[in-house]
Amino acid sequence: VQSVLRVVFHDRRLQYSEQQQLEGWRWSRPGDRILDIDIPLSVGILEPQIHPTLLNTVEFLWDPSRRTSVFVQVHCISTEFTQRKNGGEKGVPFRIQIDTFGAGGKGDPPEHLHSASCLVKVFKPKGADRKQKTDREKVEKQPAAEREKFQPSYESTVLAEV
Repeated sequence: VQSVLRVVFHDRRLQYSEQQQLEGWRWSRPGDRILDIDIPLSVGILEPQIHPTLLNTVEFLWDPSRRTSVFVQVHCISTEFTQRKNGGEKGVPFRIQIDTFGAGGKGDPPEHLHSASCLVKVFKPKGADRKQKTDREKVEKQPAAEREKFQPSYESTVLAEV
């Protein structure tokens, strides 16, 4: 099967201007990509493809009957798309989305099999540590009934079906 992995904006307001936002990023960071596959860490992926014009998209083939995992690198941070650039910005949420397709018949388009996504924010290491600490403190201050509403943390990214 073939999977197409993309990093897109989660906020609907930014989705409307996504192409302009990505072009602005491309202009300010010539030669860089937003998304890449970390080949040495990935397992079971075949024929990874990176399109030079689609900075936020990667594709690869994989065999669903074998153990497969893909590690990705996001090369932009959530605050690069905020209006103010004076520090302390909240950062825009991204969505990592993966769409999987089976082989279509002769002359037919590929068959869509599955889609999944998750919400992510990407920060520089010190900023991420600070963000996690403040988020953890906020949750700990909540009453036990409110804390149950929060999703537990995981060692790896968990995608929800779309």
